Amino acid sequence: MDKKKALDKVKPHLTEHRYIHTLGVTEKAVELADKTGIERGQAEFAAIFHDYAKFRSKEEMRSIIRKQKWDENFINYGDELLHAPAGAYLVNKEIGIEDEEILSAIFWHTTGKAKMNTLEKILFLADYIEPNRIFPGVDEVREAAEKNIDHAIVMALRNTIVFLMKKNQRVFPQTLYAYNDMVEQIKNQSNLGG
Repeated sequence: MDKKKALDKVKPHLTEHRYIHTLGVTEKAVELADKTGIERGQAEFAAIFHDYAKFRSKEEMRSIIRKQKWDENFINYGDELLHAPAGAYLVNKEIGIEDEEILSAIFWHTTGKAKMNTLEKILFLADYIEPNRIFPGVDEVREAAEKNIDHAIVMALRNTIVFLMKKNQRVFPQTLYAYNDMVEQIKNQSNLGG
């Protein structure tokens, strides 16, 4: 499947606004892939399909998460989290993508997790900093991403955690684990002179 076919498959599942967002994420994911030396095609397909399930019914997404026996926290921590794991499942079943790295990047693109691989990092960050996003702090994360993807991810995670805390909302456990893990990775890179 080429990029055009992939976009044709995803477009009917998105609003116009979300489709424009998807194009922005795709553009940014390819840029980040080029920076890190990861295969462009993987980054491109992960980005194109990352919000595939965004507008499915909440009940369908909850049902997928329960049937797959995935972490119930995806259900308990708010509806915004449902589309990532449900999307990974549906992209596999309906589109036929079997690449485990792409599916994992889609699965974790909203929350992040500890020990993210490079593709997971790319999609997480591309979704956060794509050119159409406008919110406090995003420009600083974009600037950081030009220099160091890991530093940018720490900033994005910190911004997300602080945003949720200011609204008295709970923080998904894997997001906290992702933050702690990324801080540790950066500390270890510094100790190695990296």
